[in-house]
Amino acid sequence: MRQVIGRNSVCRLMIGVVWLVLALNCATGQTVAVDKSELESDSLVQLTMDGGRIKVHWPIDEDGSFGDLVLRLDGQRPLIESIAISKNAGRALIMEDVDPTFFLTVGSRQGIKTDGWVVFFDHVDRRPYKTHQAQLEPRQVRMRSSRTRAVVEIDELTAGQFHGRLEFQVFAGSPLIKVDAVMQTTQDRRAILYDAGLAASANKWEQVAWRDVEGDLRVRAPETIRGEPALAAKHRAVVASRENAGSVAVFPSPHQFFFPLDNSTNLKFNWAGFEFHGEKRFGIGIRQHPQGDQRYVPWFNAPKGTEQRMGMFLLISRLGASGALEHVLRYTRNDRFKAIDGFQTFSSHYHVAHTMDVMKRRSAGQNVDNVPDFVSVFQNMGLNIVHLAEFHGDGNPRDQGPKRLPQLELMHRECQRLSSDRFLLLPGEEPNVHLGGHWMSFFPHEVYWIMGRKEGEPFVEEHPQYGRVYRVGNAVEMHRLLEQEQGLAWTAHARIKGSHGYPDKHNREPFFLSDRFLGAAWKAMPADLSRPKIGMRVLDLLDDMANWAVSSDSQQSVKYILGEVDVFKIDHTHELYGHINVNYLQLDELPKFQDGWQPILEALRGGRFFVTTGEVLIPEFEIDGKRSGETLTLVAGKRSKAVVKMEGTFPLSFAEVISGDGDRVYRERIDLSNSPEFDERTLRIQLDLRGRRWARLEVWDIAANGAFTQPIWIDP
Repeated sequence: MRQVIGRNSVCRLMIGVVWLVLALNCATGQTVAVDKSELESDSLVQLTMDGGRIKVHWPIDEDGSFGDLVLRLDGQRPLIESIAISKNAGRALIMEDVDPTFFLTVGSRQGIKTDGWVVFFDHVDRRPYKTHQAQLEPRQVRMRSSRTRAVVEIDELTAGQFHGRLEFQVFAGSPLIKVDAVMQTTQDRRAILYDAGLAASANKWEQVAWRDVEGDLRVRAPETIRGEPALAAKHRAVVASRENAGSVAVFPSPHQFFFPLDNSTNLKFNWAGFEFHGEKRFGIGIRQHPQGDQRYVPWFNAPKGTEQRMGMFLLISRLGASGALEHVLRYTRNDRFKAIDGFQTFSSHYHVAHTMDVMKRRSAGQNVDNVPDFVSVFQNMGLNIVHLAEFHGDGNPRDQGPKRLPQLELMHRECQRLSSDRFLLLPGEEPNVHLGGHWMSFFPHEVYWIMGRKEGEPFVEEHPQYGRVYRVGNAVEMHRLLEQEQGLAWTAHARIKGSHGYPDKHNREPFFLSDRFLGAAWKAMPADLSRPKIGMRVLDLLDDMANWAVSSDSQQSVKYILGEVDVFKIDHTHELYGHINVNYLQLDELPKFQDGWQPILEALRGGRFFVTTGEVLIPEFEIDGKRSGETLTLVAGKRSKAVVKMEGTFPLSFAEVISGDGDRVYRERIDLSNSPEFDERTLRIQLDLRGRRWARLEVWDIAANGAFTQPIWIDP
């Protein structure tokens, strides 16, 4: 990143009560104002100024190791003078004379049936856009610290019409350095992408390493890396290492970095080499593909006046490249969902088109007895239950029977074949008929139904091969089918895509008011880097539906939100983890396929689950002994007590108790900025819930990873 500040001068530090004014070039009079008013004296992180340098010194491990980051503000050398790890009298210099570099790609947002921000069906890449390398001109530095964390902010950072600051943040007990370009624009209707990394002259690098899509370690000397710098790296990380010194890994927030797409293909989300966006020096980092999966490519929203936080993580380590990459993976539990006693992991909404693939291979005389790649992907991620959404763009879902019924039967048989005592692959569809918007169907056993009924045809009949077959001609009959077979339906991608305006438009319909309509599904869509959370669209809907359920004129059953993924075909080379979330269902045992899976639907219908991106877990949430989905009776004149057990891999940021009274929504935030990485803790929170009718919990970390519970209902 270019430094536009003074050169070769002897400077004098002038100290005031609140501000320090650092004269960086006495000849030109160019100065940088330094604000140290928010430094805490008892912080475990030391921030000091020395001769035009900012020195950051913090504990990174219980073994007595400290991280040392030195930032230069004299313009003579790159911004980062050095990154090192010290222990006792020893010091390992890991990297020196390197710049953080950010590239902001700016396009336009086009409103489609919406105000332009709650949108997925957009093609930002098909309209003019431009990439700007961010330029830093240090004018003001602000240093802040708490007991366990510290931030250095450097103004001013610009990229095209965006302007703001560069931030470095460290965390006591962690080898992570979070580097953010925090910028905003006064222009309207902007959509953005960003790439980031570290750049330095070629002689400052020794080795660069990453794992390819097969998981094999690739180690290269910089001078051997030529041509296109984009890398298809597994697990989203690339490392620079020095022999006998250590490594620096560069990687993104696991989920926030990925704007929604239809496919989870590895689109070369890392880079290493020369001439990246015209940067002459050698560099490594993270990147986005402007054309995405070449379907719908919505990028990130950037409304004017919002501070877009475009970040990357640096992990410093005394280990070599392989060890550093393994350390990075600890923050996502090896891209795997942790097993928790008493819970089963459930993931929904996959358009893998497996049924039709098998049908085509059979007709071609090919082997169909293998275990498909996507099943191994799911199992390796620690998923116990996967709910499909077949015949969405494939198959013959609107067929009146001759084609549809054999396809349904094959889906059922393949799900049975690929299920086991430890893994369930369950049939499901995104039917999108009769109810309005897009929605998911989920039955507790095999059900055969046709999505239309002609005049004179029966609603249900016995078929000699398939048994009971339903013909459904309208919303009333769909509701009747769900009730008769004890199935569930819910809105897919609520309020966006093909469900724009839903479930709001039908929230007074009998099928929605019944207990057969579960609610809706959550996904981080659309994407906006100005939020400390992801998926606000559906979190807001969860609160709305909770208030609908308890309002004075309500006759509806309570509603819940489960996590959904909504991607198409998957194989082991994909970066699925960045797009996925999971539901932890309170189930002691996994049902057997042949016995049906009613307990899974009962756990969903009972609200006995929490949703997470994977890094944050909430294995226990109770208010006065009541769990999610249960009903609490308040004791007059007595405050309630919430007990929360939580875990995080990244340092946690905050928890929030959200409640409602049937009309308004209330939020009580609990600061978790004292949280170390890999934290496990129990919170006991006193709550005044007078007048409230429901309450739920969210927990978020520094990378916008999070988890949320379903509501606990409160008697009036």
